[in-house]
Amino acid sequence: MGRSISAVGVDDLVKAGLAIEEAKEFHRVLKETVSGAKGSDPREVWRELLARKVLKPWYPHGLHQLVYYSVYADWDPSTNGPPIYWFPSLYQSKQTNLGRLLENYGSKILGESYKDPITSFSLFQKFSVQHPEAYWSIVLKELSVSFHEAPKCIFDTTDKSKHGGTWFPGSSMNIAECCLLPRSHPRKEDISLAVVWRDEGSDNSEISHMTLKELREQVMLVANALDAIFSKGDAIAIDMPMTVDSVVIYLAIVLAGFVVVSIADSFAPKEIAIRLRVSKAKAIFTQVIIHFHVT
Repeated sequence: MGRSISAVGVDDLVKAGLAIEEAKEFHRVLKETVSGAKGSDPREVWRELLARKVLKPWYPHGLHQLVYYSVYADWDPSTNGPPIYWFPSLYQSKQTNLGRLLENYGSKILGESYKDPITSFSLFQKFSVQHPEAYWSIVLKELSVSFHEAPKCIFDTTDKSKHGGTWFPGSSMNIAECCLLPRSHPRKEDISLAVVWRDEGSDNSEISHMTLKELREQVMLVANALDAIFSKGDAIAIDMPMTVDSVVIYLAIVLAGFVVVSIADSFAPKEIAIRLRVSKAKAIFTQVIIHFHVT
């Protein structure tokens, strides 16, 4: 990836965007921190740099890149995977979806081997590969995924012509329904918070909220309108910025049984036309953004 962290000098730090005096002080702190890390494992060196908050948010991005890639200069991604950037605390890990799942099921599936979401992650990953039926049954329950037609099994490998097997054979579902309907597990009620947003360009305004019930009502309005005009399976395009309206529209298209054609709102007209033609879209949702300037 480049030169090692021990070879990074003051000149390199200046080239990365620091003033000369600032670079000298940073270099001193950097050497002190690297020497204080536990061993030469780059993960421990990077962990120590994070713990001491050597890299400040206001430092140039180039400096962050220089230090990161220098720490992992001898790291082999093909063997070790991507170089680790962030080390969550035990508390943070338990607040994630995977952490909560492990806290609920870890002892049941791993027995006394289970310690915590971080320590036992590799064991759980191994379990998910060796026991896909058990693992995915848990995941489907935790994600509140419900099927119109239940799968015959989780993973079918009997048809050798299908390389990699078939997941959830024979099943049918509508993922928008799973998002919008209240569930008892995990606890998801009509008053539960569903969307949080702030309009672009309104950084000083209040944050907006939408409950699950409000979201479902908005989605149903659009879905019913589409259902009255188009046929199931028709392609409907969206060429909009990521706003709460685009979220409502996306879910409505899926809920009503149509195919979503997502088009980046940054695309030029020619590129938009190509995607509409290739997808054979029957309609498109878009919007005109008008900026008002008051004098």
